[in-house]
Amino acid sequence: MQITDKTIQRIIGDVLKYGVRTVLAISTIGGLIFLYNHANEQADYARFTENDRSIIEVVSDVFSGVFNMQGRSIIFLAIIILFCTPLIRLLLSLVSFIIEGDKLYVFITTLVLIIIAFSMYFGFGH
Repeated sequence: MQITDKTIQRIIGDVLKYGVRTVLAISTIGGLIFLYNHANEQADYARFTENDRSIIEVVSDVFSGVFNMQGRSIIFLAIIILFCTPLIRLLLSLVSFIIEGDKLYVFITTLVLIIIAFSMYFGFGH
């Protein structure tokens, strides 16, 4: 099977469509679990505490919490997937532009990926 631009465009559409559906399902499940376990608690929004941890620690804690069926962690997993959905779309677009031979869009897409990588690396716990 030959990978064409149309094939990648269909895959990109599927990633976006199923990514959003997956996020909706996961966040709903996480929200229901969270509400079931914390229905009688009151939230205190008067104080904000900054959390200065690396992205690796945060993601590790999220997956640990998902494994233990913690509603908050399941909701955070949905947020991670929501972030990754357009990132995957961007990577697939880069492949599509490479196949098309469109050097300008390859450059622009690569630049956007570099900016995202730098912002993730320097934005978390450094």
